[in-house]
Amino acid sequence: MQPSIRILLVEDDPLVILTVEDALKDGGFVVFTAADGASAVRLLEASDADYRAVVTDVNLSPGGLTGWDVARRARELSSDVPVVYTTGEAADDWTAMGVPNSVLVPKPFAPAQIITAVSQLLNQGNTPGA
Repeated sequence: MQPSIRILLVEDDPLVILTVEDALKDGGFVVFTAADGASAVRLLEASDADYRAVVTDVNLSPGGLTGWDVARRARELSSDVPVVYTTGEAADDWTAMGVPNSVLVPKPFAPAQIITAVSQLLNQGNTPGA
């Protein structure tokens, strides 16, 4: 039996959360969601956090942490956790703001693109304990 792979999904659009969450679950992942950056960081810092990948929108609700911030904190806690960014506007900033060995999937995207991106990063061996 294969162990469950926990994914943290950070997205402020409820419809996108449902769509991506369903796709990830269909892909065999266990999904935890956060609707803003602060909630995501709390989940990352929880004592039982064992996320094998983070999927985060770049532009989260105004006035809070961005997806860039969430990914940097995730990497502070686990230096090799795979990160998949999604964005409709900030793709040009990825090389300057994104963490190394990450993937950016521009919006709009097909849910299968997220599954592919997560799977590719996990298969590259960029996972904690791999």
